[in-house]
Amino acid sequence: MKKNIFNLFLSKLLEYPLWVKQVVYLKLFQNMRNYHCERYVAANPNKLFSTYVPTVTFIGKTEMWNKISGLDTNIYNFLTLCYEGYSILEISLNTFLSMEEVAKHCIFCIEQNYIEVPDNTEVFAMAGFIAGKFKTGEYYRINGAITIDQLDYAIMEQRRLDDRMEHKLFGKVLVDLGFVTEENVKTLFILKNDARRRFILDSDKMATAQLPDQERADYDKEIEELKKENKALKQRLMQLLDIVKDKYD
Repeated sequence: MKKNIFNLFLSKLLEYPLWVKQVVYLKLFQNMRNYHCERYVAANPNKLFSTYVPTVTFIGKTEMWNKISGLDTNIYNFLTLCYEGYSILEISLNTFLSMEEVAKHCIFCIEQNYIEVPDNTEVFAMAGFIAGKFKTGEYYRINGAITIDQLDYAIMEQRRLDDRMEHKLFGKVLVDLGFVTEENVKTLFILKNDARRRFILDSDKMATAQLPDQERADYDKEIEELKKENKALKQRLMQLLDIVKDKYD
């Protein structure tokens, strides 16, 4: 499979002088505080969907190796990277797919018993929410933030408001009832919206610290390989666009 682009990026970042990393940390902390999630991330690193490493089941390994069901190539790539120990974030970056697309692959593979259901309810709830499998209320119920009775009550409250022509989004209903905080809902939907965007680390724009010659040569070699892969991917996309254009012109 492809090089682990995110690890390459992190290795460069961690080699910066401490005085640079201090400022980077400060800026990131301030940014995370604006999204009301700096404490949550620090206290719950194992609950982040992006850092979750899926476990491939025996059925998943069999499908990955034999391709019995003739699934989409992206599914097989997803299973292969899971098998190789990649996290959700690393899978997204190495396949050039959005987090939303990877979440859909994740939920599909869970439903087909190709990967194990996450032990952490927050990881499972977030995967389903980003993938569009779970609605807002179901997300909060699955991760334990609200009870089934509270969910039912919120549904009835939204229907009551609709009958009075006072429609409110379900997240707003939950906030008004005091079941969740407004900050939490805002952060949740920022995350969901950002998950739709494809994010590609650009090796050409990576800042570099001073490295020994041999290490620099090794990194330069890896970066050149990544550039070739990116170029090949772009050429393939252009070919596909030409095929589609010819078909519909």
